Amino acid sequence: MDAIEALKTRRSVRKYQTLPIGKEQLETIVDAGRLAATARNEQPWEFVVVTEPQLKRRIAEATDHGKFLAEAAAVIAVFCRESKYYLEDGAAATENILLAAHSLAVGSCWVAGDKKDYAGEIANILATPPAFKLVSLVALGYPDQKSEKEKRPLSEVLHWERF
Repeated sequence: MDAIEALKTRRSVRKYQTLPIGKEQLETIVDAGRLAATARNEQPWEFVVVTEPQLKRRIAEATDHGKFLAEAAAVIAVFCRESKYYLEDGAAATENILLAAHSLAVGSCWVAGDKKDYAGEIANILATPPAFKLVSLVALGYPDQKSEKEKRPLSEVLHWERF
């Protein structure tokens, strides 16, 4: 799948089959996050891959809108060292993860982390050093649903010269 096709067809998936994702595929997905654009080449990210069911359940229970994380084959927690552009860098890494997963026929869904009340709890659950901030949680699994939601058309969002 080429990059433009991946961008056009990726959708959030919140229901998954009960199939595991191979370690090699998980490493490929995380590697795509590692290769994201980064301000001043700081590369402030660290990625925690969680496949253990009880740990996924604890993470899911801590969130406000991520209960489906417990049923995912894997959850990737994206942390960034606190820096001026940690949020932008972590968001870029997260988007790369979503697109890489889609290219491998793995469904995904981004769950917010930054500035959420549960961010500290997730960091504690995953034994994260205090210098790192949770940017996102990404659920991964083979889809057990197909999203039919359409994106807004280009004609509604594109403006030339002025808004």
